[in-house]
Amino acid sequence: INAEYMGKKESRFVGTRRSMATMKRKSLAPSSPKTDLLKRRKTVSFDAETLKAESFVLETEHPTVTPPEDMEWLISAIAANGGSSLFNLDPAFLATYKDVDPPFGFNGLGQLVYMRTYSRIKADGTNERWVDTVKRVVEGIYEVQKAYCQNILKTTFDEAKAQTSAQDMFDRMFRMKFLPPGRGLWAMGTDIVRRKGLGAALNNCAFVSTEDLAAKPTTPFTFLMDACMLGVGVGFDTAGAGRVMVQAPAQPAQKHVVGDTREGWVESLRLLLAGYLSGGPELEFDYSAIRPAGIVLKTFGGVSSGPEPLIKLHEAIRKVLDANKGETITVTTIVDIMNLIGKCVVAGNVRRTAEIAFGSATNTEFLDLKNYEANPHRAEYGWTSNNSVFAPVGMDYKEASERVQKNGEPGFAWLPNMQAFSRMQGKPDYRDERVKGGNPCLEQSLESMELCCLVETFPNHNTDLDDFRRTLDMALLYAKTITLITVHWPETREVMYRNRRIGCSVSGIAQYLTQRGIHQLQHWLEEGYKHLAREDERLSRWLKIPLSVKLTSVKPSGTISLLAGATPGIHYPESRFYLRRVRMAKDFPMLDGLRKAGYVVEPAVGSEESTVVVEVPVDVGAGIRGVAEVSMWEQLSLAAFLQRHWADNQVSATVSFDPAEEGKHIAHALEYFQYMLKGVSFLPRHEWGAFPQMPYEAISEERYGKEVARITSLPQLAADTDDALPPRTKSHIFRATSQQDATTHKMEDAFCDGDRCDLVAMKLAAEKAKQAAAAEAQAQEASS
Repeated sequence: INAEYMGKKESRFVGTRRSMATMKRKSLAPSSPKTDLLKRRKTVSFDAETLKAESFVLETEHPTVTPPEDMEWLISAIAANGGSSLFNLDPAFLATYKDVDPPFGFNGLGQLVYMRTYSRIKADGTNERWVDTVKRVVEGIYEVQKAYCQNILKTTFDEAKAQTSAQDMFDRMFRMKFLPPGRGLWAMGTDIVRRKGLGAALNNCAFVSTEDLAAKPTTPFTFLMDACMLGVGVGFDTAGAGRVMVQAPAQPAQKHVVGDTREGWVESLRLLLAGYLSGGPELEFDYSAIRPAGIVLKTFGGVSSGPEPLIKLHEAIRKVLDANKGETITVTTIVDIMNLIGKCVVAGNVRRTAEIAFGSATNTEFLDLKNYEANPHRAEYGWTSNNSVFAPVGMDYKEASERVQKNGEPGFAWLPNMQAFSRMQGKPDYRDERVKGGNPCLEQSLESMELCCLVETFPNHNTDLDDFRRTLDMALLYAKTITLITVHWPETREVMYRNRRIGCSVSGIAQYLTQRGIHQLQHWLEEGYKHLAREDERLSRWLKIPLSVKLTSVKPSGTISLLAGATPGIHYPESRFYLRRVRMAKDFPMLDGLRKAGYVVEPAVGSEESTVVVEVPVDVGAGIRGVAEVSMWEQLSLAAFLQRHWADNQVSATVSFDPAEEGKHIAHALEYFQYMLKGVSFLPRHEWGAFPQMPYEAISEERYGKEVARITSLPQLAADTDDALPPRTKSHIFRATSQQDATTHKMEDAFCDGDRCDLVAMKLAAEKAKQAAAAEAQAQEASS
């Protein structure tokens, strides 16, 4: 754009959301296509009509503050206030919601999941109700803003204006027009942030590259473990294969006492890896300082696992590295270590974590990682990551698609598209050229060691476009505030402060399409995106921080969509009518009340002594098609539609297909959609009833009617009765979990009661069931 014509020193437009000043700082090679594109931007003039038609929005550079390196600006302000909240919603306003029923979805399923997963114990010993949770989160957000304004910006904080805004945010959260991610519902406004300053715990996802393994041989692995222990899902690549020699640790061995903290566990991993990868000594670990199993974890909830998961991790990693000694580190070794870390973290009582491994599309070693005939040692932990290939645009998809037809993997990530495009509308902007990969569900393009906060909106819960715009305002304000909160990794701070990346998502798309149509959806998405861009500019100027490099994505959703009674992301349900099964600890206090209300409660197969499964009948809504009625081509087209009109990050899309009828078309479909998507995964559609108590079971309308007729009342939020949700800080709730190697927590996560993809979780569950069946068959054969 001709800056002189515009009468501005610097200018930019929504199409790329990148200032000329930023472009000048990039120092691109003169001969690169990107440089040529930027030169054209500087010299081409547009008349007023063209600018209007192309929805260009001009903007001048704004001043920014030096970002803080720690959380003292918040922690000290709260301490100076006696620990009390720095911001409080008006009690008279809150009183108007006292007797309002929250709009939980799906015949009590949303309410049940909320009570089990997000309701915290309050200071008076009772459990939160929905109004309490929303209050805690909103006050936490505005508390951060107030401390930031006063201690970082050194300016006044308009209490009256903030109160009006906070009440709007409260109402839109309470009515589930938008919701923070699950970790936001759980952690915001608690000591996790207010006292410990663990900003990473509020972020959904991360990515770390191993390409610099020669210079930093332990960093990718310790970053992944640290992030996973904070509940952050992490993607990683295998670019470091062949870049560092695996050697025997130096002698003599040294003793090391493992600290009884997250940091202590991570440090033990660093020391162990350093012995093999950078000439460090052999280690003899002393685990005596680690608290025994069953001790209450006050900050994050749950109970300690004891040292056993860490002992097993150390032993397993030694075995993996010993097998690789004398050679450069292999693809298999990198993924094995990452997967073993994931297994340890889940067993260690951190509920939510997920991994995705990225490898070369032509590397047979990587492609065979889920082939447990070729890699039998990986069967016990290979399930901890989804595996995807970095697909070059224009590659031959035949061999990869044949693998997909068998087990749904690999997924596909088009890194050139992730680096070159924002929304895929035909014109590359290269504003994310530093991107190296993505998060486990692949809705976020990320640089190495970058984290990102997601927030979820439900367009179908908004009455009109103006209502949706106001909801987007509040969703963006929540996510933008999270970017103010410091993380403890210096490399991550640098990337996050520069990018301020967020992912404002849309969910319930199948319901919206059914009720309002695709043409209106397209209009809302386009108008909503432009509105977000303008609002991001306003907020960034106020907070004196850079504009977000990207703003929008489509996450697969999990429990958050269940709370709101929405279909997850762009995905269609298994059926309009289905049974949703939720796993709970056997001594969960609400179970008697659920049985009396008519819900089916039965022992969990394989964990009968410690876990039960509760069945909830669900009707997604009139006219909603089940995924079997939506062709593979239509699902791909819907993903491309959202990638074009909404997501400047990515669309998380797991495409369900009929192996017999559609499997042979996958390679052809990828040839077309490689130009429209940044990533996609596939799920062969099988009879999921092949093993018991699957999380979803399609049922007929007739059976649904019978199941609903049996239910006499919905779960009650009796926070001051014996039927209340058990406090997260009382050990008896979690004792069963530690006794069964965290089975309940692992299955909650695998069945997408966390922020993971429903469809991928079903694939993982099916894979594990297949392994178990094969093992049983081998055992029977051996005994005979």
